[in-house]
Amino acid sequence: MTDAHTTNGPERPMRLRDALRQARIEAAGRTGVVVDLRDAEVARLEILSEALDPLFNEIPDRIDLFDRGISQGDTPRLWIDVVAHVLMGRDKRLYRFVQDTRYGRIVLAESHDTDAIVKAVTDYVARRMIEREHAMVATPMPIDPPKPAKPRGRALSFVLGVVVGMIALFGLALVVAQRGF
Repeated sequence: MTDAHTTNGPERPMRLRDALRQARIEAAGRTGVVVDLRDAEVARLEILSEALDPLFNEIPDRIDLFDRGISQGDTPRLWIDVVAHVLMGRDKRLYRFVQDTRYGRIVLAESHDTDAIVKAVTDYVARRMIEREHAMVATPMPIDPPKPAKPRGRALSFVLGVVVGMIALFGLALVVAQRGF
């Protein structure tokens, strides 16, 4: 491509239409590279997902904590559950296993090695299953439930409150009457 300033003959400014055409050609080239990188990320996440198949096959069907799947957004992710996922690092070869918490995102593991991430995900799944077991343990009901308070105690409190209120109003009326308001 020749620059508009180094053309032979009289200098002619670059027309906007030509500049737009050139910009579109450059953007298409960059988009192709971005699509290729995204496809590579998805492919690596699919490899990791296949490596995790034996782990997820061992999880009993009655446990529905985990919902593994690859999302195809701007940043492809391999979701382990609703708060943990694996994404690729900036170099597109580094696996980053992260968990979203109420205090922000924490990195649970990073590695270029698929086996290291499989181990980290396995540990995470085991911890989550233990947390679930602890949450599912029901506290036993007491044998003798506590008896409700007797209504006489409440009635006595009510009557006493009425009597004290009447005495206070009577006293206030006497004070007002003596002052002559």
